[in-house]
Amino acid sequence: MASFNKVILMGNLTRDPEHRVTPGGLSICKLGLAVNRRFTKQDGTKTEETTFVDIDSFGKQAELISQYLKRGDPIFLEGRLRFDTWESNTGEKRSKLNVVLENFQFMGRGGDAEGGGGPRRYEESAPPPRSASAPAPQREAPAAQNDELEDDVPF
Repeated sequence: MASFNKVILMGNLTRDPEHRVTPGGLSICKLGLAVNRRFTKQDGTKTEETTFVDIDSFGKQAELISQYLKRGDPIFLEGRLRFDTWESNTGEKRSKLNVVLENFQFMGRGGDAEGGGGPRRYEESAPPPRSASAPAPQREAPAAQNDELEDDVPF
């Protein structure tokens, strides 16, 4: 039987990310996400509906989220649904549907005057280290389409 489990969400954090590290060294970050939906009812009234989703992230992604995001910040994420069940202290059976984060992008902060610079994938959050002795990569100049233009360039 074929199956597919993929969730794509964009919203704002409802609380500061909760980061912890297991004794084995794995970073875990739990965050809450509010996703808004605006629509018009049949009677013409505009309505907004908010859905609250709990997200679990692991590893480097968990570290980056806890380091750079806080309550109210927007995020775009992809993940998968996971159904958790447990027994409460009173012996009641409990269950919850949440999302396990697989990929995300930082989004510009809504309150920034310049719009926050647009989306950035988490891999782009820091440039790769570069040794001081390594030469900068050279770019090839585009080939001139017209030979006459090359003679007219004043520099």
